[in-house]
Amino acid sequence: MPKTSRDVISTKDFSREFYENLFQETDRIVRGLKKNRILRYGKGSILATIFLEPSTRTRLSFHYAMTKIGGEVVDFGLAEAASIAKGETLEDTVRMVDGYGPSVVAIRTPVPGSAKVAADVCAAPVINAGDGQNEHPTQAMLDLYTIQKVRGRIDGLRIGLMGDLAHSRTTSSLSYALDRFDDVTVFYIAPSELQVRPEITQSLKHVRVERAESYETVIRDLDFLYATRLQKERFSDPSEYDRLKGSYKLDRSSLSKYEKVPYIMHPLPRVDELNKDVDDLPIAKYFEQAKNGMYVRAALLKRVLAG
Repeated sequence: MPKTSRDVISTKDFSREFYENLFQETDRIVRGLKKNRILRYGKGSILATIFLEPSTRTRLSFHYAMTKIGGEVVDFGLAEAASIAKGETLEDTVRMVDGYGPSVVAIRTPVPGSAKVAADVCAAPVINAGDGQNEHPTQAMLDLYTIQKVRGRIDGLRIGLMGDLAHSRTTSSLSYALDRFDDVTVFYIAPSELQVRPEITQSLKHVRVERAESYETVIRDLDFLYATRLQKERFSDPSEYDRLKGSYKLDRSSLSKYEKVPYIMHPLPRVDELNKDVDDLPIAKYFEQAKNGMYVRAALLKRVLAG
């Protein structure tokens, strides 16, 4: 398989068949790990992780995923302690890491498009673990898998994406991935200043797009409500962040007003948009999402390593 076909840069690059096959492989990984503590698909392989932005779930789940399939992980470490802090370019950093011979590289950076730049200079396959506000394809994959497991299908669902859609890479990737399925409606729920970027909706060919300023007007129509935090680190004006940070909030009291409530998802971390008193409700699926991230990334790594 050509190296470029093993890169994972954008959810736009993958078909419905790819996602369905990935879900099946993920199910096999789950069953395998119930029988064996460690599998052998990655034996002799090394994952290099280059995370130049803060990360908890993505970094850890990649580490656990590679370890669970029998591979090893070499982590780049903190950007502040590396030569990139001295002015070294991303291209030089990636060439250096690639020169050590990793089997696959997972990279996160604050700069949109940088995962593609890394893939262009790297001999090993590259997985985009988040490039600025652009995309986060493996998050979308685990989100789709979670939706599939909860509802048994993706076709025909009505999904609300709520929050800082202007800066969100998770909702961008999820939008593109949902576009591969049939009869899906996506409600973009945000104040006008935080609404979804035009280039995202303009690229959608199959998803029906609706917009709303608050979830209260559409919640009864939703199968899932996917909340995201306000991305403080992507605001150039701190006062704008302070003005908008209270624009939306989910808690047990607000949800109890509705006879029909959708499943609640969130890529985490959360700030104040999702109250902890929702956590023990049966509709709360965000910690299940996080757990699924390890399994989905293990299945994806297996596929990439197999070529």
